[in-house]
Amino acid sequence: MADYYVGKKEYFSKITKIKYEGPKSDNPLAFKYYDPEKKIGKKKMKDHLRFAIAYWHSFCADGADPFGSATHAHPWIIDAKTPMEAAEHKMDAAFEFISKLGAEFYCFHDRDMAPEGASPAESEKNLFTLVARAKKLQKAAGVKLLWGTANLFSHPRFMNGAATNPEFGVVALAAAQVKAAIDATIELGGQGYTFWGGREGYMSLINTDLKKEKDHLARFLGMARDYARKQGFKGAFYIEPKPMEPSKHQYDYDTETVIGFLRHYGLDKDFRLNIEANHAELAGHDFAHELETAAAAGLFGSVDANRGEPRNGWDTDQFPTSYYETALAMYAILKAGGFTTGGLNFDAKIRRNSVDPTDLFIAHIGGMDTFAVGLEIAQRIISGGVIPGFVKKRYSSFNSGDGAKFDKGELTLDQLARIGTAAGYGKAGLTSGKQEYLENILNQYLLGL
Repeated sequence: MADYYVGKKEYFSKITKIKYEGPKSDNPLAFKYYDPEKKIGKKKMKDHLRFAIAYWHSFCADGADPFGSATHAHPWIIDAKTPMEAAEHKMDAAFEFISKLGAEFYCFHDRDMAPEGASPAESEKNLFTLVARAKKLQKAAGVKLLWGTANLFSHPRFMNGAATNPEFGVVALAAAQVKAAIDATIELGGQGYTFWGGREGYMSLINTDLKKEKDHLARFLGMARDYARKQGFKGAFYIEPKPMEPSKHQYDYDTETVIGFLRHYGLDKDFRLNIEANHAELAGHDFAHELETAAAAGLFGSVDANRGEPRNGWDTDQFPTSYYETALAMYAILKAGGFTTGGLNFDAKIRRNSVDPTDLFIAHIGGMDTFAVGLEIAQRIISGGVIPGFVKKRYSSFNSGDGAKFDKGELTLDQLARIGTAAGYGKAGLTSGKQEYLENILNQYLLGL
């Protein structure tokens, strides 16, 4: 296999394979910290991080926003005569980019890959024409599919939701689209399938039967799971929490909400969570909080790697740049056992005014370097033992005696109360949490000291 893939036309002709050059390099088109073959603990850096490229933002987004038209003139669209030809050119550009960047995975929505047709049958035909092409290009470029999904939010028919839509006909059309997207994911060897409920929520309770909509969403997810398993799909199913935008309130508001939903409807044995940093912020949580919460429930699965703008109340999908945030994120991921079928998908887009073709590479290089640094810091935290050791000691009173009995559920409230009464007040609860000390330790790890 060549060092990188190029189709009939090279769309990024001025860029060759991105290499690791180390932190002293001043080359903007080189990795400073992401060294894919470097061993971190027992695994290579690339196997810890499992980077994936988001087909939609990287190759479909055009820089348009609510206040202005497109600013990114993609050559793979400009030189195409039909929507299908544009889709083929876009796919060539995508695999060239992913191959030159050195990422091993990608993720896609069905409508990113293939244009919608005049009927469900034509849409499915378009999709599988492109799936056949993608299958060949995956092999040529040495790239794998992390997960697939269906776009059930862009078309006007989904303005009131997909699985939660008040019209049965729309729910049935959503099922046809999901069935095809699952079949496409299976054909491409996808390791997971994601459900992002882009409009599965409500704008007003005045015109909404909330219980019926949530019941229908659960039933729809169960049907999709059953179909995929019947087709031989052994991968993971993911739900991606998001609190708002475009709906006033999403039924997948945050990690705790999704955990409760999955357990209430008996879906927690098959579904895991795909956590996004920007969505965590919109829900009023830290990225690491959402990861730790999913891991504590045994439902952590995958990650959409990006960041938000704390002064903006919407989903800005910027590339990650904070070592502090990625360090805490990777610490949570390593403690959870790391990725299995999931990975770090860059659900991020270059800014509207980043119009140079190199900007797409530079943005991904920066994001990959940022998570590589986070991984190394997380490993230092674990290897150093100070922070994990402090946490372990802080809860040591539950390791033996009556504390252990309580922890195992072997005490009644009466027994617990008698233990408290006999012990008296004393200095109970006045042991320092040493927060500032541990934050300083984390900063030392951050600086590599």
